[in-house]
Amino acid sequence: MEDIADDPGRNETAAPRPLLLEAVGYAETCHWEVAPGAWLIDDGDGGVRCSCGDRRCTLPGAHPLDPDWARQASAGPGAVRAWWTEQPQASVLLPTGRSFDVLDVPETAGCLALARMERMDLQLGPVVVQPAAPGRIGRRLHFLVLPGVAARLPEMLRRLGRPPGRLDLVARGEGDWTVAPPSRIGSLGYAQWARSPSALNRWLPDAAELIGPLAYACGREAPSVRAARAAAQPAPVG
Repeated sequence: MEDIADDPGRNETAAPRPLLLEAVGYAETCHWEVAPGAWLIDDGDGGVRCSCGDRRCTLPGAHPLDPDWARQASAGPGAVRAWWTEQPQASVLLPTGRSFDVLDVPETAGCLALARMERMDLQLGPVVVQPAAPGRIGRRLHFLVLPGVAARLPEMLRRLGRPPGRLDLVARGEGDWTVAPPSRIGSLGYAQWARSPSALNRWLPDAAELIGPLAYACGREAPSVRAARAAAQPAPVG
């Protein structure tokens, strides 16, 4: 697969490439299925609203356009090009549970785990940074892994001594999706690559290789743990 990590269109400091080019690139170069999503419309008062028309939309600019989106998703460059030619503002959605699943964690925990994984010289796949969703605090990191983790995650966590539901660690598999860069989400920014797809990470890791560092980092950054650490700090003098 062509190395696209050095593409100037993927530089966070550069203007994003048109969504059409990115969507076709995911299909043509990465061989990922793609589906068009809703997009944001400026309301003229400094705010934005979702193209779906629902003023109370909980995923503005970050959800499928069609109820049958999962069946319609395609890795055919021709079909993808036609969709974004018709609607160039559509966000780019990548279905999970097919070419990959996603491990979804808070940004702080994800960065901590990422640094630890790199020190351990673990094989890593692409990682997406997602802006904070409406009603939630903080960005998220989406780690792309081999499909099948969504069903296995509870048991994997139990084996690590971490009861499911205690950590802010979510697996996204069949029937779900991740929003691909450079789609704009809500009013808080754009999806970005923390680790871009490239020839070096085309072979995705098994979730079992990453779950230990991710679970550890999520446990360390859990609100109750942070509060306990803060309470243990000595009071300032003076």
